[in-house]
Amino acid sequence: MSAAEFDKPSLLQRIVPLFRGFDGPLILLVLVLASIGLTAMYSSGFDHGTRFVDHGRNMLIAATLMFVVAQVPPQHIMKVAVPLYLLGVALLIAVAVFGITKKGAQRWVNVGVVIQPSELLKIATPLMLAWWFQRREGQLRRADFAVAMALLLVPVGLIMKQPDLGTSLLVMAAGLSVIFFAGLPWKLVLPPVVLGLVGIVLIVWFEPQLCAEGVRWPVLHEYQQTRVCTLLDPTRDPLGKGFHILQGMIAIGSGGVWGKGFMAGTQTHLEFIPERTTDFIFAAYSEEFGLLGNLLLIVAFLFLVWRGLVIAMRAQQLFARLMAAAVAMIFFTYAFVNMGMVSGILPVVGVPLPFVSYGGTAMVTLGLALGVLMSVGRSQRQLPQDATLSRSALSGVRLG
Repeated sequence: MSAAEFDKPSLLQRIVPLFRGFDGPLILLVLVLASIGLTAMYSSGFDHGTRFVDHGRNMLIAATLMFVVAQVPPQHIMKVAVPLYLLGVALLIAVAVFGITKKGAQRWVNVGVVIQPSELLKIATPLMLAWWFQRREGQLRRADFAVAMALLLVPVGLIMKQPDLGTSLLVMAAGLSVIFFAGLPWKLVLPPVVLGLVGIVLIVWFEPQLCAEGVRWPVLHEYQQTRVCTLLDPTRDPLGKGFHILQGMIAIGSGGVWGKGFMAGTQTHLEFIPERTTDFIFAAYSEEFGLLGNLLLIVAFLFLVWRGLVIAMRAQQLFARLMAAAVAMIFFTYAFVNMGMVSGILPVVGVPLPFVSYGGTAMVTLGLALGVLMSVGRSQRQLPQDATLSRSALSGVRLG
């Protein structure tokens, strides 16, 4: 046997390093959420053909994508930020010009296969913004934040035009989290927050006049205005526009503290809950597992967001730090908006519950996001133990 053959590593020796450096707590949280998702899907989708099997397959695809992306160092991920963003925006323009319309919304385009480009922008937009702030590190000015807002508003505007309020909100939230953590001054943050709160108070106060027949709001599409008015008073049309919200609230309330038990939800299995395997699966889960099950789910999501922020704080590179923080906030936004709309405290905007709702595209997007987060965590763990950050690397960054 030659020396070269003797030194050649075995297949196992080549594979083992691929699994090193993964963040244990993060993997545990993902497994908990995936288990909850499979349990809820088995019950709510048992009579929906192959929904449960397809959900499991989507999870495996997302897990594979997560594993592959986690092998790529953050500095290499940064290289695809600009091309990915430009591709996403180009596809959104293609949707606006010759996109496919379904159920009154023009959100898809045929590029050999029918795709929904707005899903790509959930990751491409924060990647692009993190790349921009990495390029401007150490010399940030207000003009740089203005450029970042322009980079964010381009995809958000194109997505709202489709119209797709839910996805535009998710892209906006992901982008704003990057801009905020990059060091956006508080005096620029507080005015729009205060204006937003004042606007909400005024809408609630003048709801009878604003939601009267024939009144049209200049900013929103008609269906978006209807959703807001239905949120304020779902009993206005209990068998029509308000049906989703009312049935979701009934299911959550009927679960009580302990829940009705696995496969025993009457609102779910008598088909009172619309979209019970997709956007409103939280209502089906709440009915069967009650307040305790909800607390387990909420705590798991909170720890997932917390773990993502911890990984962000430990990251050595500004791009990695901003990207990890953005991914953490993506999960928070997904969970908060979905639970809020099902519970009747937010308008129904078609946002899935991560790992729980059925949907291949959304699951793949989440797998990609998790892969980026895992990549940042692995790069930090693989550094020498005595590696330290210079103070200049942390200047102007909130997560430092």
